[in-house]
Amino acid sequence: MAEERGGDIVSEFLSQNPHLENWVQSLRGPCETNKQWHARREFVLRNMEVFPTIQPGIPSSSLDRLLSLSMVWANHVFLGCRYPQPVMEKVNEMAEGITVTEAPVRKTRDEIMGKTKRPAVSAVEADYQSKKAKPSDTDVKAHAKSPAASALKSGPPPGAPAEHQPFFNRLYKAVAWKLVSAGGFGPNLEHFEILRSCVESCKASLTCVFVPLKDIPDLPTGRTQKEGQVCELRCCTVYMGTGYGRDEAAARAMASKEALKVFQGQKVTVKVCHRRFRGRDVDDLVLLDEQSRSQVFPPALSHPFQEDQ
Repeated sequence: MAEERGGDIVSEFLSQNPHLENWVQSLRGPCETNKQWHARREFVLRNMEVFPTIQPGIPSSSLDRLLSLSMVWANHVFLGCRYPQPVMEKVNEMAEGITVTEAPVRKTRDEIMGKTKRPAVSAVEADYQSKKAKPSDTDVKAHAKSPAASALKSGPPPGAPAEHQPFFNRLYKAVAWKLVSAGGFGPNLEHFEILRSCVESCKASLTCVFVPLKDIPDLPTGRTQKEGQVCELRCCTVYMGTGYGRDEAAARAMASKEALKVFQGQKVTVKVCHRRFRGRDVDDLVLLDEQSRSQVFPPALSHPFQEDQ
């Protein structure tokens, strides 16, 4: 079923971009099965934006590189071919979100002979495995702590935006494809479900913080409405959006809608920005689009960069 959904997304994308259909079909290899071609076709279409100089129907070095990487990935998945570790890391990152059902499972010679000595693990892999081993915070429903609960750090650690940027680049691609399959961004979508499924496809989870509207001290002056809930969405400690509603479900849906708006531009960027939290200014990680506008954010409902007492 997952492969069928992937095919549906590609078919929907090509129906909205008919000028690409014949061109991409011309890239199919003469010996590729339907399963292999459909997977590689999705790889090519998903990653065209990584090579902005590619023009359909016009040969170029960028197109040659994309096709080479797509063949590397397909050969690895379907034929068990192995390539240098940096190349494998590159194609696996580019293939995020592509599901291949019933892919062949192949063993190495050492595995067949019973030699189970594990290869050395690179520093990047070790860091990734340690992060995977940590318990996830799936759909956390947290409530704001009292002001004296913890002391604020100065803010996110140095280099935090650059550390988080690759993940949100992958999430941007996942959201773009999900919205294509849904017919585009609009008011009648299940915004939270779309955002949640995209985040989970990138092997992460959303954090939802709910606070009664009446308990927020930094509301704009003149606001008379005091009933309802406010929801703040974060992913990997990065702030994505805030929403208000009559209850938690409505507030979460509105926050998700606001978060998805950020993905409507050409790219998203993680930056350190100033926000208000419990009556004071703090530095926070915020997901932004490329539009230049006045950066006035709702007051923060949480601040992950705190030291436990």
